[in-house]
Parts: sequence; structure tokens; C-alpha cells
Amino acid sequence: MQRSLVTVERFYRECRETLDLRLLNEDANLDRVIREPTVNRPGLALAGFTRYFAFKRLQAIGSAETSYLKTLNAAERAQRFKELFSFRIPCLVLCRGINPDPVLLQTARHTGVPVFKTSLITMHFINQATLAIEAMFAPHGMEMGSMVDILGIGVIIKGASGIGKSECVLGLIERGYSLVSDDVTRVVVHGQDEIIGSSPDNTRFFMEVRGIGIINVQQLFGVKSIRTHKKVDLVVTLKRWDEVSDVERVGLEQQHTDILGVPVPHMVIPVAPGRDIARLVEVAAFYVKMRNFGLNPAQELNDQLLAAMSAKPPTARS
Repeated sequence: MQRSLVTVERFYRECRETLDLRLLNEDANLDRVIREPTVNRPGLALAGFTRYFAFKRLQAIGSAETSYLKTLNAAERAQRFKELFSFRIPCLVLCRGINPDPVLLQTARHTGVPVFKTSLITMHFINQATLAIEAMFAPHGMEMGSMVDILGIGVIIKGASGIGKSECVLGLIERGYSLVSDDVTRVVVHGQDEIIGSSPDNTRFFMEVRGIGIINVQQLFGVKSIRTHKKVDLVVTLKRWDEVSDVERVGLEQQHTDILGVPVPHMVIPVAPGRDIARLVEVAAFYVKMRNFGLNPAQELNDQLLAAMSAKPPTARS
């Protein structure tokens, strides 16, 4: 599991267009680090109260802060700007297209703090920037396996080299399902308990099929055959039959595997000549979908058997 170092340069590079950001001091230090994944409005700090100032966050100024600063005389404003930039804030963003106070910009240049300007209203900027920064902070990693979207269920298919993962994925694509990633799946934590899978940028849409070579899935099967990203709902591991010591026969209890600290349903499917692995993975996805809706066939059958065994036997006729 990895956690990215989020610098102002990365934030600017990835969000420049979506957040309509414009850098106002080109000589600023863009290597400054954003240490907390959210946005702060420094209203109290500008008013002189800095005891609980969240200076590790990206700072945003809107109409409220600007209106307050206009009530101060020039010397007071200069002092407040000096106090604000004395903290190691990552950067400052002026929302609503607000033009910077010349003293603010001069103080920012002296301390090397980047100052940006955006046309977005303050709350829209804070909401969108927070989502973007949270995504940058999210733990991420790689899972060895292909990923397919089967009727809304994201399935990572794992297994030893040559066991038939590509043939399984092709069979699923032919049934109308969508490829997310081939061979290696990039995973990232979303929120508290979701894993999002996607393909590495340089291999997106491509598959390696042994005996044929590299194919472009989108060109062969159409645009509906690919997905750029999908929540991981199930991990299926393909194993040769003789390597599976205990084949699941009932499925009363759902097994799980850990991805980036999040438990994900896991099934082991034995592979043997004549078994339609694509069909079995498809049924596994349907099964997980039923479980998500609260349906559990194994538990239902178990309850029926227990009820039958506990039922009072009929009295014998005289």
C-alpha cells in the first residue's frame, strides 16, 4: 500500500483546468506539500486568532474574508498578511475571480507561497478541490489480475500464469460484459470501505492473448466492451483442481481477501478440463449480487433443513 506525497505542483497540474486555476506569482515554490486532504478558509486567522489555525491545508479566500479585510486599514492588513504567511501554508487560492491585494501578493512572494486565482465561487471550489485532494491522498496499489464488469459487479480474476485468465475474460467480453483492466489492475481506496479498480494508462483497452498476441478490445468488440474504472466487488482466484485442498460445496459463509486494508469477497474456482470458467465466474458475480440484495441461497437451504429436522414427526395411525 502506498500513499502519495501531494505537492502544490501536483495539485496545480492535475486540477488546473477543472478548477480554473491561474498562478499569480510565477516565482513561487510549487514543491510545498499539502499535508491534510481538505481545504481551509482562514477567516479566523485573518482576524488575528491563530491558536487553532489549520495551516497544513490548502487555504481558500472568498467574499467574506475579502470584505472583512477591507474594513482594516493598510497597516492592519499588512500585519494580518504577515501573520498568515508566517505559517507554512501550502498555497492560497482566491475564489470568485477576486483580484489580490498588492500587499498580499508581495508578502506571498517574500515567503514563496503560491497564490492562485479561480473564477469558481468559494463553496464550489472547496467541494471540488476537497474531492480532488482526497483522491490524491487515497492509498493505492497494484493487484496482479484482470478485472471485468459483470452487470455492475466488478470482478478481479487472479491466478497463476497460463491458467486461463485471458480466455476467461474473453469469454465474458463475448457475453457482453466490459473489460476494466488486463493482467494488472490499479486499485485505490475510495471513501472508507470501497476499492476502485482501473487500468494502468499505458495498457488501457489492450489485452494479451497467448497464441494471438496483443489485441485492442475496444476496436474488436466496440465501446461497450470497456470500462475505465469500477468498484471491486469480488476477487476470483483460479486454481488447478489438484491444488485446491478443500473445494467449497455449500458457500454458507462468504470468504474475504484484503485489498489495501479493505475486505473484499473472495472465491476460489478450481480449473479442470471441460469446465466453462467464464460461465462459473459469471455465476459467481451473480451470486455476489444476490448477496448484496440480502439473498443467501445457502442460508435459505440450511434454514429449511433445520426446520424440517426440528418439525414434530406425524403420529402413527392406529
